[in-house]
Amino acid sequence: MKKQYQIKLNLYAELIRLDKPIGIYLLLWPTLWALFLAAEGLPAFNISLVFIIGVVLMRSAGCAINDFADRKIDPHVSRTAQRPIASGRMSAKEALAVFAILSVVAFGLALLVLNDLSLQMAWVAFALAVSYPFMKRYHFLPQVHLGLAFAWAIPMAVAAISNSFPTSWAWLLFLATVLWTTAYDTIYAIIDREDDLKIGVRSSAILFATADRLIIALLQLLTLLSLLAVGLQLDLRHWYFIALLLAGCLFFYQQFLIAEYDPQSCLRAFQNNHYVGLCIFLGIVMSYWLPV
Repeated sequence: MKKQYQIKLNLYAELIRLDKPIGIYLLLWPTLWALFLAAEGLPAFNISLVFIIGVVLMRSAGCAINDFADRKIDPHVSRTAQRPIASGRMSAKEALAVFAILSVVAFGLALLVLNDLSLQMAWVAFALAVSYPFMKRYHFLPQVHLGLAFAWAIPMAVAAISNSFPTSWAWLLFLATVLWTTAYDTIYAIIDREDDLKIGVRSSAILFATADRLIIALLQLLTLLSLLAVGLQLDLRHWYFIALLLAGCLFFYQQFLIAEYDPQSCLRAFQNNHYVGLCIFLGIVMSYWLPV
C-alpha cells in the first residue's frame, strides 16, 4: 500500500513538473523584481513569502491544466508523449482535481495577507493561467499569452506593496517581462516545431519561420531597453546597469546556442534565461543594499 501511495505521489510530482523547476524560476524572478523595486529593496516578509509560495503553486497548477488541455496533443509530440495523462498513467479528471486544489490553496494564502486591490488583480492572473493552454489552437502567439500570464504578477506585487494602482515603471517592467517571456518561449517552441506542424498546433516559432532568430534577438533587445527605462526612471545605481549588460551577454550566448537549431542546445538556451532573471534581480538588490 505504501509503495502505491509513493508511486501516486511521484506521478503527481511529475504532472506539476517538480523535477523541472525552470518554470518556477522564470515566473519567480519578475515577481521578485517587482516586490523589491516597489519596496525599495526591502519588501515585507509575509507578502514576499505569499508571492513565492504562490509562484510555486500557480506554476504547478498551470502545468496540470496545460496537460489537461493538451491531452489529445501531447501523445503526438515526442517531447511530451510520456507525460502522465498522455501516457495513460493518470486520468484527465485527476489533473483537473490537482489544478483545482492548488488554485484554491494559492487563493486561500493570498486572502490571508494581500490587500483588496491585489486580490482583485489575482482574478485576472487566474483567467490568464487557465486560458493560456488553449491558445495554441486559435492563434500563432500563445507565447505572448504566456508572457501576459507571467508578467501579471508584477502589477499584483506592486499593488500588494503600495496598496495603490501600479505606476509607469511597473508597466514598463510588465512590458519587459512579456517581451522576455515571448523570446525564451519561442526558443522553447523551436524544439517542437516539426511535431507542431504535423498536428496543426500553432506557435510563434512557426509564425516567425526562418526569421525566428532575428525576431528573438529583437525581442531580447526590446526587453533590455524596457528594463533600462525602468532603471532610469527609478534612478537605480550602476549595479543594475551592469546586470543589464551581463543579461545582454547571456542573450548573445543564447543566440549562439540556437544557431544550429539543435533541440538540446535550444533547451539549454531556454534554461539559460534563469540566469538572466537572476542577474537582473541581483542588480536590483545591490542597487538598494550596497552603499556605492
